[in-house]
Amino acid sequence: PPARFSRPQSRQTQAAAAACVMVLTQSYAEDQERLRAFLRDFEEEDYDGEVKRKYVERLQVVANRASRTVEVELEDIANGADDGEALCERISSNARRYMEVIASAIDAVLPPATEYVGSDDAHDVMYNLREERMRQERSSRQPEAEDGSEPGGAGVAEGGAKEGELSFPPELLRRYQIRLVPRDGVKVVPLRLVLSAQIGRLVSVKGIVTRVTAVRPQLKVATYTCEACGHEVHEEVTARTFKPLDQCPSRSCKENRTNGKLRMQTRGSKFVPFQELRLQEEADQVPGGHIPRAITVHAYGEVSRACSAGDIVTVTGIFLPTPYEGRNQQRAGLLADTYLEAVAIDKTLKGNADAEIDHSLQEKVAELNAEADVYERLSQSIAPEIFAHEDVKKALLLLLVGGVTNVMEDGMRIRGDINICLMGDPGVAKSQLLKHVKQIAPRCVYTTGKGSSGVGLTAAVTRDQTTGEFVLEGGALVLADMGICCIDEFDKMEARDQVAIHEAMEQQTISIAKAGIRATLNARASILAAANPTHGRYDRSKPLSKNLSLGAPIMSRFDLFFVILDECNEVTDHHIAKHIVNLHQHGSLVHIASRPAFNAAQLKRYIKYARTIKPTMTEPARAELIQCYSTLRAESHGPGSTMAQRITVRQLEAMIRLSEAIARVHLDETIKVSYVRQAYRLLRKSVVHVQHPDVEFDEEGAFLDEVLAQAEDADEDPEEVVADEAPAAKKLTVLTFEKFERMKAMLVARLRSAEESAKRSATAAAAAAPAAAGANEEEAAEVVAEASCLRRHELVADYLTQMQIDDESELARERHLVNLVIGRLISKEQVIVELPEQTAVDKADRFLVLHSSVE
Repeated sequence: PPARFSRPQSRQTQAAAAACVMVLTQSYAEDQERLRAFLRDFEEEDYDGEVKRKYVERLQVVANRASRTVEVELEDIANGADDGEALCERISSNARRYMEVIASAIDAVLPPATEYVGSDDAHDVMYNLREERMRQERSSRQPEAEDGSEPGGAGVAEGGAKEGELSFPPELLRRYQIRLVPRDGVKVVPLRLVLSAQIGRLVSVKGIVTRVTAVRPQLKVATYTCEACGHEVHEEVTARTFKPLDQCPSRSCKENRTNGKLRMQTRGSKFVPFQELRLQEEADQVPGGHIPRAITVHAYGEVSRACSAGDIVTVTGIFLPTPYEGRNQQRAGLLADTYLEAVAIDKTLKGNADAEIDHSLQEKVAELNAEADVYERLSQSIAPEIFAHEDVKKALLLLLVGGVTNVMEDGMRIRGDINICLMGDPGVAKSQLLKHVKQIAPRCVYTTGKGSSGVGLTAAVTRDQTTGEFVLEGGALVLADMGICCIDEFDKMEARDQVAIHEAMEQQTISIAKAGIRATLNARASILAAANPTHGRYDRSKPLSKNLSLGAPIMSRFDLFFVILDECNEVTDHHIAKHIVNLHQHGSLVHIASRPAFNAAQLKRYIKYARTIKPTMTEPARAELIQCYSTLRAESHGPGSTMAQRITVRQLEAMIRLSEAIARVHLDETIKVSYVRQAYRLLRKSVVHVQHPDVEFDEEGAFLDEVLAQAEDADEDPEEVVADEAPAAKKLTVLTFEKFERMKAMLVARLRSAEESAKRSATAAAAAAPAAAGANEEEAAEVVAEASCLRRHELVADYLTQMQIDDESELARERHLVNLVIGRLISKEQVIVELPEQTAVDKADRFLVLHSSVE
């Protein structure tokens, strides 16, 4: 009885199924005829206007063994074949089956060889031996065939051919591989949109290669030889696994009942190179908060060895399912994995040889060069939402453009990529700057130091799930080859992980010697790192090396080292707060007075084109570089140097790279002296005077301010106090830099408040009595100037009031300190100015005003 839920097929159902199979077979046969006619008759004009048969010439090259690839363009089929549009759609939707149909059509029209460019291989030798053997058998059995008797011996070969005829599987005799080229205008499908609807179809996806296995031979056609009768059997292998034949199927063994055993002949079998790739979608295609999708790619024959880890490729192939094998099959059940059988792999150029600037962008660049420096305007277009940080943005622009990489005659490579480290207090927009660079850079990989191990940044050796062998998988630096690698929280990396990137930062290579794998991978990337101080906030009293948990070797590999501090400044804080509030209010940059000259797309095109320029050094620029380096070197090794790090030859190379990058920004073919000076200023800004020592007041200044303090407290004559307290002049007063800056900010804010109050009063008076104000403008100006000043003892009293000190001794000490600070601001820093013609006035009663240069 039939099984449950099954129904025996009726004769009508069986007939309908047979009719469908016949129709499909007939349809494939008709399409094969159309393709055969297309390959034989398709014509196209070449560059000289001569009409040629395009595919006949290509097949002739393959027949002559000059090429192993037959490129078939679907656009040509649509235009030149019978019912081309529908045929193209059938090929695209059922690519795996139609690859065999196209191969059969090529076999039918393949011309004989006119000349052999290559040499004979093992298949040619085996084919000649088999042909000679068949010829001998036919000649010896010719009389038996004339009598009508059945020949004995070899039996029926595979494929149903008659005895004595050559019969080999078509795959065994093919020495070419078909490459299908999609139609014009077909878009690349995002990797996360390759769904089950595309199974069996021809699709094109783009991504970055994260893993590449070794190339291994895979069996395509197995050849067996019978030990008893010598019969030769061929078996086509279409799957990843197969069961070898063990019993001879020839008529001779069946009639004699010898059950001859089959032995596989390795030289007579056909193997093709096989390589497995792991393709991951690019970072800019991954939605926020999602994990990047990846797909396995199988590359056969000429498609293998087409790329390596870190390459960005476009893979055209057939999306197919495959069942799980081994232990995974028990866990997966009915689930199946998917892969892409590659038909073509096109590598995307990592360089910028194809970069161009359109006409509109050229006009804008010319206009900006005529008005102002394009270097300034381009830097302002980087992260316009972030307030200030002008020098940091200029450095990031130079990092995006980069210098010129030089390769010496002996193969030595001098890097042109610029490495920058941003280190500073929390909340100064370091991570936002890294994110913006990631959006602008043509190729960028973003990672964090805490979430990345040493092998995660460089390369890892993992075990392949299919073969169980060790394979090499590139890390973040390998994936960022010819681009930028942004590493946030760089200080959170372990020490052993930081050591792993030493070679990558200078030699720009990664050497691996693990699990029997010895390889050197390219890591030609610029590194942009962001780090926080060791104790949360930067301590100015300590050198840079004490504020950052990085070793001297890795610090010296950064070309620029910016320390971004969160300083308390009333004016700056006001502007920052105003900028942020307006940004949240409007949700755009409409409130900014100077709008960015370039948007992100224009900036990306400009940077890509600028990287194609290779500026050369001029003689004046060379002399200026030598002079600047000598100056920095002398200051670095001089006594009492406050530079963040010692100046070495690496800083000279950094200055050269910065000069080249500035010339690229200006689209200049030569390096000018002005470019060298800008690079010198930027390098000096990043390495000089990061550490601020305590503020010391010399003996004379301390003595004079002691005189003022004692005279004010005791109501005595200053000259008598000087005479009485002369020995006390030897005392030295020291203030920390942070306290000095805080006192300075409070004094400047009080003087500015008095100045603004005087201006408001004058404006109100002028509005109330415009006639009188116009008649006495000079007198009104004098009144405003006098009202905007403060006497020295008033300024001291206001400061002490703000401090709210109750202890008498502490109050006296603070009065002494503020007098010292005011004296320094007048004599050395010239932030505060004493009004002239006050020599006869007591020092405590003199008028003080802010210097006009103070913002």
